[in-house]
Amino acid sequence: DNDAPNVQWGMSAAPLGVGDAVMVLPGGSDGRSIVAYDRRSGDRRWTAENDQSAYSSPMIATLAGTRQMVVLTATRLMGLTPGKGELLWQYPWVTHMGINASQPLIVSDSRIFVSSSYGVGAALLEVTREKGTFNVREVWRNNRMKNRFTSSVLHEGHIYGLDESILTCLDAATGDVKWKGGRYGYGQIVLASGHIIVLAEDGDVALVRATPARHEEISRFSVLAGKTWNHPALADGYLLVRNLQEMAAFDLRPKAGR
Repeated sequence: DNDAPNVQWGMSAAPLGVGDAVMVLPGGSDGRSIVAYDRRSGDRRWTAENDQSAYSSPMIATLAGTRQMVVLTATRLMGLTPGKGELLWQYPWVTHMGINASQPLIVSDSRIFVSSSYGVGAALLEVTREKGTFNVREVWRNNRMKNRFTSSVLHEGHIYGLDESILTCLDAATGDVKWKGGRYGYGQIVLASGHIIVLAEDGDVALVRATPARHEEISRFSVLAGKTWNHPALADGYLLVRNLQEMAAFDLRPKAGR
């Protein structure tokens, strides 16, 4: 029954290790949608909230001078204490079928960016604290950056990400579009040394300069065959890519003498 309440069809969020605890997002009711376990014994330390899980993973950030766990569920973005799971602040973020997949992006020590697809768009939120009480206000909101299941990146005051399938650059302070260019399907991106590495849905890899001036694709070539939705990784100068059919590694380290 797809309409049954509090039914979870899967858990995709990565676990988060903080000190000697591991936090997971099983979702559900009875105050157990966020759970922390002792990483050595596996004993449950605490549980919190009653949200349906989305696809985004929990993360640690410092906002308004407070170190906290940031969680994006199917219906809201919130900050909680890592030690006990106490709710610090929340902001409604409702999408079609609760599909929130991209990671929130920390823009400054008080601002956080959130984006989703299905017609929702993006917003920059400011989290402040006064006399022990947290407040959240919307700095700007628009539909010019709709991350389906990729996550945006921040570079020198600008946000780069896939607005559905088109690479887009926004001014982080205002939300104004600096440019849109290049169709990469529902791919994934990585920021590296002032450049955006795009792993496109069709298996191509593109290198795009991270500049607000224009869309500048330096190179593009095919690396994988078939639909590619997996996130690339960089490790010790190697670019690692994969999809359901195959995987590959590319040596990006500077050659001696160059």
